Order: sequence, then structure tokens, then C-alpha cells
Amino acid sequence: MKSNFLRSNEIMQIAVDEAIRGINENDGGPFGAVIAKNGKIVAKAHNEVLKTNDPTMHAEINAIRKASKKLSAFDLSGCELYTSCMPCPMCLGAIKWANIKRVYYGGASADADKIGFRDEIFYGELNIEKIKGLELINTDREICLEPFKIWQNKIDKKFY
Repeated sequence: MKSNFLRSNEIMQIAVDEAIRGINENDGGPFGAVIAKNGKIVAKAHNEVLKTNDPTMHAEINAIRKASKKLSAFDLSGCELYTSCMPCPMCLGAIKWANIKRVYYGGASADADKIGFRDEIFYGELNIEKIKGLELINTDREICLEPFKIWQNKIDKKFY
């Protein structure tokens, strides 16, 4: 009998699939996120900056919005966030406001920078190791770089 609980790498794969979906639908960049609680998916989302013309529509924020709506709560304590890339400072702020204590991420900000995103400039003065009460765990980097490769080869991509 199969368990209803997903393993960490299975959840991360869902985040990667979301990122690829967003690229294929021309919604935004190669970023996907999943919020899980007790090994079960609460919400999944991808970047929708291009679709909405809204620079705040990052995968992590979209996932937080969906999870908050589904759980009817602004406090997502007990949830974990899985994201295909290191969250930007804006997303880290939203994660802290949502009381999410553990974030699993794949690609690094330098990886996003290499494919045309400006992540590195936003980290210049931010020391993420000193963010209290937040555990950032780098995992599954190779599978998380798959959407980056797809994005890099996308002929009709729009940089932002």
C-alpha cells in the first residue's frame, strides 16, 4: 500500500514540474514552488511575472497566497517550502511573514544570474546566513537546474 506522504525529493520534483509548466505557458521565468505540510502538498505555483505584468508574482509568493487561501490562515507555521531556486529577498520576506521555518531550494542565486536574472545584485548586502528562525537547505540542485536549461534554450523568452 502506497503512503499518502511524499518524500522531500518527490515534492521538489513537483516544484520543478511547476517551473517547467510556467515556461511552457509563457507565464514567467523558470521558477516553481510547493508548500507542504506533514508530507502533503498544500499548494503549488510557478512564476507569473510575464503573465500578469506584476513583478511580485514569484513562485514562492504565489504558493504562499494559494496555501494561505486553502488553509484560511496567514500563519503557515508547520509548513515547509520547496522551491526550484534560492528565494530572492522579497520572497524571503514573505516566507518570514508567513512563519515558514524551513525552505528547501535547488538552484542558487548565482545559477539564476547566469541565465539572465538579476538575483545576485539583490543579495549584495543581504547575509542570508543571519536570517534568524529560517533554515535554508540546498538540495536536488541538478534536477532544479532542468528548468534553467529549458529557459536558456527558449527562443521567445522575455527578460525581466
